[in-house]
Amino acid sequence: MSVSKKQYDKMTKKATPPSPWFRNCVCAFFTGGTICTFGQLLFNIYSMCGMFEQEARTAVSVTLVAITAFLTGLHVWEKIGKFGGAGSLVPITGFANSVASPAIEFKSEGQITGVGAKMFAVAGPVIVFGTLFSVIYGAIYYVIGVL
Repeated sequence: MSVSKKQYDKMTKKATPPSPWFRNCVCAFFTGGTICTFGQLLFNIYSMCGMFEQEARTAVSVTLVAITAFLTGLHVWEKIGKFGGAGSLVPITGFANSVASPAIEFKSEGQITGVGAKMFAVAGPVIVFGTLFSVIYGAIYYVIGVL
C-alpha cells in the first residue's frame, strides 16, 4: 500500500499533539528575564561594594558562569532548561552549561580522554565559527571603511 505525501502529512498532523507555543514563550520569557534580573542585581551589589563598572561586569559574568556550572553539576540546570526552554540559554549561562554538561557526562572516561576531550564538544564549534565570522565581518567592515 502506497501512501501519498499529502496523506502522510495529514496522518502525522493528526497523530502529533499540538505544541504549547504560548506557554513555551511565557516560560522562556520568565526564565530569561529572571536570569537577567539576577545578573543586574549582582551588578548593583558589586557596584555598591566599590567595584568599578568594568570590574563589576566581569564579576557578574564569572558569578553567573560559576552558578550555572554548579547547578549543572547538581542536575538542577536541566530542570530549569526544561521549564524555561530557550530562556535558559541567555548567552553566558547557556555557554557555561554547554561546557559543564559534557565535562560531567564524560568524567567517567578520565580527565584527558573524557573531560578534556569532550568539554568543548558543544561549545567548541560555536567558538570556532563565532571567531571565524567575526574576523570576516571585521575584514568587510575595514574594507568598507577604507573605501
